[in-house]
Amino acid sequence: MPDAHEGLRPAAQLPPVPALDEAGLRLRRLFPHYDVMEQRARQRVPRFAYDYAAGGVGHGAPNVVRNREAMDAVQILPRYGLDVSAIDTRVTLFGQDYAMPVGVAPMGNPGVVWPGTGDILARAAQKAGLAYIGSTVANESIETFGRIAPDAYWFQLYPMPAEEHRRSFDMVRRAEAVGAKVLVVTLDVPCRPKRVGDIANGLEVPFRWRARTLRDIALSPQWAIETLRRGRPAFETLRQYVPEGSSIFDIAAFGQRQMGQAITWEWIARLREIWPRAMVVKGIMHPDDAERAVEIGCDGVLVSNHGGRQFDAAPASIDVLPAIVERVGGRAKVLYDGSIRSGLDVLRALASGADFTFAARAFLWSVAAIGEAGGDHATASFREELRSSMGQAGLTTIEEAKRAPLFR
Repeated sequence: MPDAHEGLRPAAQLPPVPALDEAGLRLRRLFPHYDVMEQRARQRVPRFAYDYAAGGVGHGAPNVVRNREAMDAVQILPRYGLDVSAIDTRVTLFGQDYAMPVGVAPMGNPGVVWPGTGDILARAAQKAGLAYIGSTVANESIETFGRIAPDAYWFQLYPMPAEEHRRSFDMVRRAEAVGAKVLVVTLDVPCRPKRVGDIANGLEVPFRWRARTLRDIALSPQWAIETLRRGRPAFETLRQYVPEGSSIFDIAAFGQRQMGQAITWEWIARLREIWPRAMVVKGIMHPDDAERAVEIGCDGVLVSNHGGRQFDAAPASIDVLPAIVERVGGRAKVLYDGSIRSGLDVLRALASGADFTFAARAFLWSVAAIGEAGGDHATASFREELRSSMGQAGLTTIEEAKRAPLFR
């Protein structure tokens, strides 16, 4: 297997934990938790953009709701009378040190929710010492992420099977060239889902302007101004694969045609042979799939039901996590993504067996609610909440957090 730890950052280079300045303290008062940020984001962005990020695949987003209910059901037995004056949230993953076991999950087209979201969050992750997964369908290119977040950047690949995966392999080559720390291969999009909310709002390919769309934009002046300033979001990683001069709608249509096709474990094995660093498969929900990933040499599995956006009959991610951890048995890292909204949720996932966690909407709503400072505010909130939750549970290190007793 290739050396998965090549060129990684030593612990001494982790950035120090910054104290909140006056502006940071003000944001802490105004936006103290997830619900407040989501509510403010809903007020600032057009309805079609909010629905795109908040919704799931079916009517009423039952899988999104199931994720949250299952996470809230996780209870941890606290221990008291212990010295928790020196809490350390640092964690080492694939030979790289991170300030805490939560990173920014990949997001497709986040710029439609708030312009420049990918750029803002990648810079915040780099500054705070977090992991950042940039999607194939992010609005920034592989090369841009490699430049602005050299220590944080992981690349999430949506494979493109056409022409013997010519474009898939090219994107992997580009990610390697810019120093992406981890390759994350997404498995759980074997076909395109029918997202009824986006269809109702006209947010589909080909995009069509509607009277309601224009009204929603008119009611969101800050979003409109920022979009004019930054330009309409496009899938910049895909731009070089379409004819010169193609519009953002042409690029979107190309991406839709190329992705959303099933890939096989045999192809994943081919990818494992050529990628020189750590490799993770994303979208694992069944222990047998986790076993297969370990057998072909993957360094980690990312337990995820795609934030409830792919298959409404799927169970909550947190409910399948323990069985996958048991099956993997320490042979690979088990990462987790699913309704991580706070530092307490990070602790819940760790106590359920995860080695590391990722969040998407929590970071996205912070940027949509606040703008440029939203990335730093989200990282500061996670840091404060995780430390507080660990202290309340009587825990001082991440290894202790992974052994925290659950109340069943």
